[in-house]
Amino acid sequence: MQLATQSIQQWLDRISGVTVPAGNIEVITATAEYRQRLIELIQSATKRIYIAALYLQDDEAGRAILTELYQAKQRQPQLDVQVLVDFHRAQRGLIGKGPQVGNDQFYRDWAEKFAPVEIGIHGVPVKSREWSGVLHLKGFVIDDAVVYSGASINDVYLGWNDRYRYDRYHVIHNPELANSMVQFMAEDLIGHDAVVSLLHTPIPTAKALRRDIRKLKFKLSRTHYQLDTQPTDDGVVVYPLLGLGRHSNQLNQTIVKLLRSAERKVFICTPYFNLPAPLVSAIGKLLKRGVEVTIVVGDKTANDFFTPPDQPFSAVSALPYLYEQNLKRFAHRYQKFIDGNKLNLQLWSCDDHSYHLKGMQIDDSMYLLTGNNLNPRAWALDLENGLLMHDRQGAMSAQFNSERDCIMNNTVRVAHFSEIEKSTNYPPKVAKLLQRIRRVKADLLLKRIL
Repeated sequence: MQLATQSIQQWLDRISGVTVPAGNIEVITATAEYRQRLIELIQSATKRIYIAALYLQDDEAGRAILTELYQAKQRQPQLDVQVLVDFHRAQRGLIGKGPQVGNDQFYRDWAEKFAPVEIGIHGVPVKSREWSGVLHLKGFVIDDAVVYSGASINDVYLGWNDRYRYDRYHVIHNPELANSMVQFMAEDLIGHDAVVSLLHTPIPTAKALRRDIRKLKFKLSRTHYQLDTQPTDDGVVVYPLLGLGRHSNQLNQTIVKLLRSAERKVFICTPYFNLPAPLVSAIGKLLKRGVEVTIVVGDKTANDFFTPPDQPFSAVSALPYLYEQNLKRFAHRYQKFIDGNKLNLQLWSCDDHSYHLKGMQIDDSMYLLTGNNLNPRAWALDLENGLLMHDRQGAMSAQFNSERDCIMNNTVRVAHFSEIEKSTNYPPKVAKLLQRIRRVKADLLLKRIL
């Protein structure tokens, strides 16, 4: 295993990283605390606020955050405020909720409301169609702080009305890291011809932008964060990672190499159990080597697509059940390792809250923060990023162990694959749809894009 450890270090030596004192890293374990911390940082900003998220929703939380951004600009006219959201997602409503106006109209309404104060709100089209790839970039830069979470901005992600979508939340104070992330957003995204303002109509169609989108996709598949500093051994080394597409994907390659380097234990969080083949293979090899693997996934009732039986059914309502059957097959395949306490499959649920955690811990020394769902869509289609922390001295172990304990508090272990519900026991509409999907082998396609 010493060779594997050397291999991951050799890989990291090729990636730009920065050393951050452990005292400059905050691990937040409660959604309400994260919401308050985010607002405090926005209110105290004096230099810049750059926000990258899949979406900023037109609801109470979204309106409150966008209001905070405009008010921050009012207080500090020199403040550089830029918001980046997915181009396609911004112009449609919620899946399964019928016809709706997109969030882009909300952005224009607020721009008019706060005129002449101006901020930038940009639509980033990673691909020409939403189903083939979106901006799944995470991270808010506020002055020299990087606020990193898998959460987008809406009521449930910020726990605005008591109900929350549980995620991971971290704040890293470091000017070099913040500068590298701002440079990427400003130069490689906002500065590209394919990226357009959502505040001015008419917004160009994806068809009209097709050539520019193709150029952006090519550029992003070969772009990495840039840091001018060399990491040292006197703190936690943070490596910012980017990834788009199957080939030359820095983030994907790092995830696989991290798993292969594990010597004792691995802790993985994913909201949708639909692991890409390279991860299934890597996990299988870890188990055979005797490495303890814990995977925490949301119970189907904690999935953000779950629809209670007493509410109107739509096609997306079947997704949590599809993920549950993936988990059942995985548990069946590796049952002997579950029996031997080397594989722990933990189902998270807490009242009517939902689960959106993602990331990994390797041997209590490597910590991956990411918005990557560890599924085929993230692996091949979406623009993803992550922050890998290498903590050689163990300075962060207490904080990350506390985070892990908070996550595990609301989980139950799957002791046998038979404990997972049979598809024949699902609500009739769900069972019928899943049967139809399997009959035409559409499940193979769905696993690639969901």
